Amino acid sequence: MSASAVFVLDLKGKVLICRNYKGDVDMSEIDHFFNLLMQQEEEGLVCPVMSHGSVHFLWIKHSNLYLVATTNKNSNASLVYAFLYKLVEVFTEYFKELEEESIQDNFVVVYELLDELMDFGFPQTTDSKILQEYITQQGNKLEVAKTKVPTTVTNAVSWRSEGIKYKKNEVFIDVIESINVLVNANGSVMSSDIVGSIKLKTMLSGMPELRLGLNDRVLFALTGRDKGKTVTMEDVKFHQCVRLSRFESDRTISFIPPDGESELMSYRINTHVKPLIWIESVIEKFSHSRVEIMVKAKGQFKKQSVANNVEIRVPVPSDADSPKFKTSTGHAKYVPEKNWVVWSIKSFPGGKEFLMRAHFGLPSVENDEKEGKPPITVKFEIPYFTVSGIQVRYMKIIEKSGYQALPWVRYITQSGDYQLRTNN
Repeated sequence: MSASAVFVLDLKGKVLICRNYKGDVDMSEIDHFFNLLMQQEEEGLVCPVMSHGSVHFLWIKHSNLYLVATTNKNSNASLVYAFLYKLVEVFTEYFKELEEESIQDNFVVVYELLDELMDFGFPQTTDSKILQEYITQQGNKLEVAKTKVPTTVTNAVSWRSEGIKYKKNEVFIDVIESINVLVNANGSVMSSDIVGSIKLKTMLSGMPELRLGLNDRVLFALTGRDKGKTVTMEDVKFHQCVRLSRFESDRTISFIPPDGESELMSYRINTHVKPLIWIESVIEKFSHSRVEIMVKAKGQFKKQSVANNVEIRVPVPSDADSPKFKTSTGHAKYVPEKNWVVWSIKSFPGGKEFLMRAHFGLPSVENDEKEGKPPITVKFEIPYFTVSGIQVRYMKIIEKSGYQALPWVRYITQSGDYQLRTNN
């Protein structure tokens, strides 16, 4: 079972718009939601599910709005939350910004969307591209042609319209991997993993059937092939277009893609990652006078690769002033409101080492407040490279008209949560 009703409230708990789907929960029950929330906030125990009698409130906050679903059954909470976040996604696609003003300015469209997104408490059409075919923001001109429901709504392929045509048929595949690394003050890697995403930009005519082949270790073991590098993917999540039964039986990623841009899948690889940009730092504090910082950065990746738009953020004491910098490459900038120095390097080749020195004045009166030791954080992007070694082995495109289509593949590695703790 899912939601009985969905409400959108402002920050004072006033209902801006609501939709009753099942009629089995009194709509006035929402009056208790805000009081319960205030009570929990005072106690410092805010919970995502709150109850009043037999009625449960499942809620999320977005910008200056609360989105609340009510139910009096033992509903599937994860389904209700997935729906609430999908509501935010659809409204944002329609109105660019989702806030109180956009709900008030687009009241009719919001109500129509609430009507289409859920029926009798169960999610229905939630793809904004499909919804935009028949729920538009241009006034209510009633044209005979527009009164016909698009076939996508009644079709098994609800994420793709029929009759799409392109002069040149192409599909662009982006394999993007983010590296999460935590290094302790002694230089040991405490935790590391890779979070990957395969994104598509599809410009294909008709209703093509696509098959994607990766160097997936489980697939190679199933087929008895064990040549070359393979990867073990965990926590794999697919777009709704992928045939899950096919993937579960023989690891084939087979699908009819949405038109345009979409995320086909995401995955995690739980592996020991060597930090790609290694940082060594010495921070010397001379009380009542100055602080001197020396940071050495080394590219620990292949010489033929280059990291772009590297940003190394080094924390400094909150009472520091009069910054002076010297860098062997790039430029350094003090950001006083964040209490850090940002060292920016546009292009950082693999195997190279660079140095940055910073000198700050400290006030003669010591700051009594004990400051924490924030870590050094690093941001970067390395094109044409993946840490895990994941590869797109093939992309087969089959369409009944028999056209030839070109698949293009691009690999990118970027920093995720990339932190190096310091002794100082």
